[in-house]
Amino acid sequence: MPSMPKRIKFRKQMRGRLKGKATRGNYVAFGDYGLQALELHWVTARQIEAGRIAAQHFLRRQGKVFIRIFPDKPVSKKPLETRMGKGKADTAYWAARVKPGTMLYEIAGVPELIAKEAFARIAHKMPVRCRFVRRRLAV
Repeated sequence: MPSMPKRIKFRKQMRGRLKGKATRGNYVAFGDYGLQALELHWVTARQIEAGRIAAQHFLRRQGKVFIRIFPDKPVSKKPLETRMGKGKADTAYWAARVKPGTMLYEIAGVPELIAKEAFARIAHKMPVRCRFVRRRLAV
């Protein structure tokens, strides 16, 4: 089941504008390896869930997968063959705003080769270009 907020203050949002690079959530915090976005995009809840299923299916219950993004933006869509007007449409899906540098997923407790393969499978499901990153040692 795709994730969405339990409750929100307002039912509908304006589209807004994506720009800039990620200043938060841009380093490996929970796992040993991470999948980092290299482009601006909205990632839908279904795409996030598809990535999670692909990773867990490949890992076969070894290691732990952390999802670092959450779809908190409601995106509305009018039905097909509907005339203009009559108000704003209902929410069609939920999306997470992703900027370059945002950490999408992290994996802990598996060797690097297995993590790379799992992230390759996740990256195929994502609408953004991604790269594999390791945890940096704090000095």
